Amino acid sequence: MTQKYSTLSPSLAVGIDEPDRNLALELVRVTEAAAIAGGHWVGFGDKNKADGAAVDAMRSFLQTVHFNGVVVIGEGEKDEAPMLFNGERVGDGTGPECDVAVDPIDGTRLTALGINNALAVLAVAERGSMFDPSAVFYMEKLVTGPEAADMVDLRLPVKQNLHLIAKAKGVKVNQLNVMILDRDRHRPLVEEIREAGARTKFIMDGDVAGAIAAARSGTGVDALMGIGGTPEGIVAACAIKSLGGVIQGRLWPTSDDEKQKALDAGHDLDRVLSTNDLVSSDNCYFAATGITDGDLLKGVRYSKDKVLTQSIVMRSKSGTIRFVEGEHQASKWEGYARKN
Repeated sequence: MTQKYSTLSPSLAVGIDEPDRNLALELVRVTEAAAIAGGHWVGFGDKNKADGAAVDAMRSFLQTVHFNGVVVIGEGEKDEAPMLFNGERVGDGTGPECDVAVDPIDGTRLTALGINNALAVLAVAERGSMFDPSAVFYMEKLVTGPEAADMVDLRLPVKQNLHLIAKAKGVKVNQLNVMILDRDRHRPLVEEIREAGARTKFIMDGDVAGAIAAARSGTGVDALMGIGGTPEGIVAACAIKSLGGVIQGRLWPTSDDEKQKALDAGHDLDRVLSTNDLVSSDNCYFAATGITDGDLLKGVRYSKDKVLTQSIVMRSKSGTIRFVEGEHQASKWEGYARKN
């Protein structure tokens, strides 16, 4: 009789039709490619060319991944985006059926201007588990870490949520840092945060990185608040599934037409969406590679013969978070270099 030395925990096991742990490192290769291609455009002032380069690279590498994916959160509808559009099939056509959320560059303006915190981002979950925002591109968000995840509520006053976060963390309100996109629409929110006694930390763009910072310990960020992209909220929810913490969102249409589309799709615009509403699967993946240096990751480094990358990959099933340092031969990536 053969001795059975170990048994995989049932909580970590997946069926043959579900994405398994090997998918995680395949996804890192995809975000590395997008970051390397987009990174050649850092500081050159052209966000569209940077984004185009990253999209091309991400799509090429996605086709090699062992899964049957459908882009749920993409670059836009098919008639607006020639590649990585909503509904596009990606992957090698074998393996598990998956929802895919792509953001080849979260922070195109940051990339163009050479400012910190631009990332190449990709999230994958079991098919049918990602929220469909029905062309509502913005949502009001609240993100915080595990300590206060069960206490905060987007419907509460800002001051009350901040006091709850401070209590959960065992600190004073004036020790809290709240990350927020630097937008005119946030002036009233900034006043509320400061009047409550907390500090603000502004970011120009890239609230996926901001959401992760709010959920992770040791980042110096205790919460993210304000109105940001709905796609970015869904991508961030996949990361928060691994990190713990919570993201809450409420759809925020920017026009009467957008509002009507949301109502026609059956959305309740007063409903607060939780992490599980934004991605219902407990088996999802998040991968990101730094394009410019940031709070989360180092940016791409180019030399004569090497390209260096730093990435993070998460899997919610196991709660595993890995940082991946990549060293690539520059000659192998010449096809993605900036030509002009």
